[in-house]
Amino acid sequence: MNFLLLGPLSIRLNACEVHVSAPRQRVVMAALLFNANRVTSVDRIAEYVWDGAPPPSAAATVRTYVMRLRQSLGEIGSARILTRAPGYLLELGEHESDLGQFTAHRRRAAELAERGDLEGSSAELAEALALWREEPLADIPSQTLRDVEGRYLQELRLQTMELRFDAELSLRRHAEIVPELVRLVRKHPLREALVGKLMLALFRSGRQSEALDLYRRTRVLLVEQLGTEPSADLREVHQRILAVHDRPRTPAPTARTAPAAPAPSPAQPAKARAAAPAPTPATGWDRPCWPSPAQLPSVPLPLSARSGALARLQHFLAAGSMPAGMVATAVVTGRGGVGKSALALHAAHAVRGSAVHGQLYADLGGAARPLTARTVLPRFLADLGVPRDEIPEGASERESLYRSLTAGRRLLVVLDNASSTAQVRPLIPGSGGSRLLVTSRRRLADLEGARTLQLGPLDEAGSLELLGSIVGPARVGAEPQAARTVLTVCGGLPLAIRIAGTRLLERPHWSIGLFARRLTDAPRLLDELHAGDLGVRPCLDADHAGLRRAAGAGVDPAEVFTALGAAGAWSVSGSRVAVMFGCSEEQAEEALDALVEANLLGAPTGGRYPLDALLRAYAHERAQAVAALRHDHSYMRAG
Repeated sequence: MNFLLLGPLSIRLNACEVHVSAPRQRVVMAALLFNANRVTSVDRIAEYVWDGAPPPSAAATVRTYVMRLRQSLGEIGSARILTRAPGYLLELGEHESDLGQFTAHRRRAAELAERGDLEGSSAELAEALALWREEPLADIPSQTLRDVEGRYLQELRLQTMELRFDAELSLRRHAEIVPELVRLVRKHPLREALVGKLMLALFRSGRQSEALDLYRRTRVLLVEQLGTEPSADLREVHQRILAVHDRPRTPAPTARTAPAAPAPSPAQPAKARAAAPAPTPATGWDRPCWPSPAQLPSVPLPLSARSGALARLQHFLAAGSMPAGMVATAVVTGRGGVGKSALALHAAHAVRGSAVHGQLYADLGGAARPLTARTVLPRFLADLGVPRDEIPEGASERESLYRSLTAGRRLLVVLDNASSTAQVRPLIPGSGGSRLLVTSRRRLADLEGARTLQLGPLDEAGSLELLGSIVGPARVGAEPQAARTVLTVCGGLPLAIRIAGTRLLERPHWSIGLFARRLTDAPRLLDELHAGDLGVRPCLDADHAGLRRAAGAGVDPAEVFTALGAAGAWSVSGSRVAVMFGCSEEQAEEALDALVEANLLGAPTGGRYPLDALLRAYAHERAQAVAALRHDHSYMRAG
């Protein structure tokens, strides 16, 4: 089947049109197509169908529309619409839709441009643009869908045109593109990128006065309609033309000079283009703009104990393939301090050579101080070349622009310390060859299509390797039993081991045995595991802050954790919690599972949930804090 979106909605099977005549079913079809190979929730579909004002019965009605849509598509087409909570997913190959083909051409164009093949890049972009027929979504009765996805498509088309103009200018075909640029600038007179390209093409074609006049007219429009001066980029083009820094390289023919051979047109046969002289490489201010951010933080040396996990993650990022419309996504998950960020960044640095258009990085702050896409997207857009004063205010417009800028490109986006899928979704790059790498203390199971890597504590050999890399193998070898005691308290947690090693390194007069006794005898163990700005307690605080409250009449997991601390428990069962709180075993298990999800309990073995030394110490602290608070309240009431 072939699904066409770059014009009126059309579905074709073996050259025959498949009719979806009902208007609201067409809205559903378009919504699924725009999110091909990703789950589209029933709520999102309802927003599109009823333009932001769905009735109470919307969910049931949407299911009816999907059923009828499946009937319209027939046996082959209906099998592609899968029911996936919380909505539906349309399975689609990249070349089965004109939007998928468009994205593939853009991706190949970017790859060719990166290799310096501007001729091939321009041809790919021309093929991509040739897929457009008429105004997309004009036959879809959904203003919301047109506002969100229609604007996205129009922006994507304009950006693709601009990339092709960049390539053509670099190939010295300025005269050929002037008519098309004139038409587009008339249609988009305030789009400064197009104005700048037309100014440059006019100037190189010997039409300097027209280029300068265009700048003057554009400046008047910007001041009158937007109250702003031209951007720095447009002012630079203007100044360079005034300074005649880039004179036309092909002189106009005169009576004494034979006309220069015209540059081959993209419309010429491939053989004629191959025989043409090689184009002058783009230099300076007329080079095609492919911003390449490089934002990956540095990381410590990798551990051999993590080599297997690193190899799996690296292989997926380098070679993982996804269906059309999806971005290869990996999630590294585990408790705080287990080394998720270090592993992810090692993998990111290892594969950054394949991310030819750069790497974007953001620390999303975790549950304690989560950053939203509203905060992160403006920085990403600026890093990708959008002037700050041109970044849209609306969240949906920012997301659409971000997808447009990243579609068809090969970026590596690293989102560290995510606390929810809602933080991540708006930052997923547009479909194409990009990769997304996320670290989170939660599994983010609702992030569709993500490959999850669960990172556990280090084993004894890995723990000894890490401690030895900090204090020196000889010092560890001199006191092997004491070193094992320290590592047992640290529970294989790399952060705790690094802090322990740092404290020993800062105090060469301490024996490891002395430090082991301090850890095992300390009334507040977590005070000992603190060095500089590193501490285990803040990680546990963040886990506790992300603890999800029980629904309805369920048992509060935070109260269960406090009770375990007060009892000094090393492990607990669901039946024991049910007795402690007078609830059903099912409610007790839900509370314990919430603690496991928040990394405040170990996964159950034989029906019992364990607490390691660090969790026991933290639970005891929480119990003490709650008891002190209750005492203060009682004292105040008594007074």
